[in-house]
Amino acid sequence: MSLPQIVDSHCHLDFPQLAGELDAVIARAHAAGVTRMVTICTKLREVAQVRAIAEAHAGVFFAAGTHPMSVAAEPMASVADLVALAAHPRMVGIGESGLDYHYTSDSREVQIESLRIHIEAARQTGLPLIIHARDADNDMARILTEEHRAGAFDCVMHCFSSGAELARAALDLGFYLSMSGIAAFPRSDALRAIFRAAPPERILVETDAPYLAPPPHRGRRNEPAFTVHTAKVGAEVFGMDLPEFAALTSANFDRLFRKAA
Repeated sequence: MSLPQIVDSHCHLDFPQLAGELDAVIARAHAAGVTRMVTICTKLREVAQVRAIAEAHAGVFFAAGTHPMSVAAEPMASVADLVALAAHPRMVGIGESGLDYHYTSDSREVQIESLRIHIEAARQTGLPLIIHARDADNDMARILTEEHRAGAFDCVMHCFSSGAELARAALDLGFYLSMSGIAAFPRSDALRAIFRAAPPERILVETDAPYLAPPPHRGRRNEPAFTVHTAKVGAEVFGMDLPEFAALTSANFDRLFRKAA
């Protein structure tokens, strides 16, 4: 019997926790039914190594942007930089960008400037924006809504673990919510309720590997093969079996990340 095929829509295969055994990590993912992965570049000066991983491995695509926690220490990306990178056939998204006020609230203004640049690049390229949001729900909802009114773009709220109001604002704009291992943690009932209230056709799954491993691997290094554990929880949340949920989220991924379809 063949395994359900599923997509890890967000991982970091260039990070040192995974890079040392990349071939084995990707082989384990494929063996678990995770046939496609998007590896995310968080600093544009590192895009060459992320791009090389996507070029070298079947089923691996990449996205590029400047992470909000890094933006104060990195050169500011330009729209032209991001648009030029997006010409690569395996670059499928813009980001991750966003706002993080948990540890880096002092760089709020430069984070907002960077976010608006990434949004414009998403508009111009037609690639989906990949959003990281932490402890910034009000600003995030306001900016995404303002910018979408100024010109439409596609978007996924990666590793969604914010509040119900930001979820509703994103869904009202036609955006997607991505389930990470956080949604599978035993104490994440409130987060699972937010997902349960969302349209199933707007849900993706991800690992954010090497971080946030779902049970039974919680507290250890995460890797794309573990997407299936979060997907099993997602299937329960939506009252589906795993093959149905895997097919649904894969179709959702194809609709949003059209270059990887």
